[in-house]
Amino acid sequence: MEFLPISLRVRDARVLLVGGGQVATRKARLLVQAGARLTVVAPAIEEELEALLASSGGTWHNVQYSAGALAGAVLVVAATPLRQVNQQVYQDASAQRLPVNVVDAPDLCSFIFPAIVERTPLTIAISSGGASPVLVRQLRRKIEAMVPAAYGRLALFAGRLRGAVKQALPAAGARRLFWEQSADGTVGELVLAGREAQAEALLRQQLQETDALHRGEVYLLGAGPGDPDLMTFKAQRLLQSADVVLYDRLVAPAILDMARRDAERIYVGKARAEHAVPQGDINQLLVTLARQGKRVVRLKGGDPFIFGRGGEEIELLAANDIPFQVIPGITAASAAACYGGIPLTHRDYARSVRFVAGHLKDGTLTHDWESFQSEFETLVFYMGLAGLPTICEQLQRHGRSGDTPIALVERATTPEQRVLTGTLATMAQIVRDAQPRAPTLIIVGNVVRLHARLAWFGEGSRGN
Repeated sequence: MEFLPISLRVRDARVLLVGGGQVATRKARLLVQAGARLTVVAPAIEEELEALLASSGGTWHNVQYSAGALAGAVLVVAATPLRQVNQQVYQDASAQRLPVNVVDAPDLCSFIFPAIVERTPLTIAISSGGASPVLVRQLRRKIEAMVPAAYGRLALFAGRLRGAVKQALPAAGARRLFWEQSADGTVGELVLAGREAQAEALLRQQLQETDALHRGEVYLLGAGPGDPDLMTFKAQRLLQSADVVLYDRLVAPAILDMARRDAERIYVGKARAEHAVPQGDINQLLVTLARQGKRVVRLKGGDPFIFGRGGEEIELLAANDIPFQVIPGITAASAAACYGGIPLTHRDYARSVRFVAGHLKDGTLTHDWESFQSEFETLVFYMGLAGLPTICEQLQRHGRSGDTPIALVERATTPEQRVLTGTLATMAQIVRDAQPRAPTLIIVGNVVRLHARLAWFGEGSRGN
């Protein structure tokens, strides 16, 4: 280890910054944010740095650097373009045993500035000891994506209740276990969701009732259209925290693989006329697993509240006082349209869009077909592969032209994506020839004409 990682309090302390250019300004922002009383020594400074000093109570000495500037400083930073000046600052500060940093010169540093991920009061620092700043920045971006912004709120919450927990649990080991389970369980999720009053009430209940600590919760997660990168950060985090995952056939294997290796996986897939687990049993299973104290993820392709039957599932959870959260996902209509190069609305082609269930019930599709006749409205049919011939027939029978463009997007956003285009008159035959497989989405309307020009993803397109 080349540098010892520490966190240094500089609030209300005098910090000397030598230099007034852009690099110095960047360091000044960080130092002022940490509460330092900043003194800048430089013959000229950036306007932003001057404004920063004025707003924070700092001072600027419009002079060349000399060793006398170190008087009263507890920390020194040099950020001039002149190696000779920077080296002199380092030598003078070292002689007085002051911590000193010369920007972009690790050999002239007794301390260095790490890259920071800030979730006040939580601070995460990353450093390579000056060996690879680019790698550090890349790692910082990854951590920024992994750590929710609300983690700072969770840290403040824990700090506020630290005394109460210590009083209730004097033993350090029991207290540590309690905090680990709380932060990683329902209490932590309530705080991250902005429901701090409920979180505090539950935490205080858990301090009194041991059983309450093992209360389960259900998360209805929208897995999106198939590409794991299109899941929300929150969905990924909750999936990785789950004890049990219930999933169906529309969930891509790559997304299921993101769950913990030791999480129990239960397949509850449903296909047309073939239900692995009836919907009522799925609803009850969520309640049963949560009552066992488990964190349960109900993983759904697309979005739970758009033809995902999420509303039915949480009704039973609410009736049984089971805590739950619903995490939206990118719905299939948006994903398939974007990745297929087919805008759902367009000033020249469509002024509105309508989402329609395309699955068969009792061998028929019961819709108000007359209301689907506007040439300036895009129709999007979910789960319509088996019913596509009926959809094309009914739209034409009730007034839509046989030349109306239509597209079927197969396995949207995945490497297997394929877009079939045609018209209401020709599409049934195109689908019979191409034999696409679920999941698919059907888009009807003049916006489909744009696919040939705007398609950008993949090569699997076919039309007639």
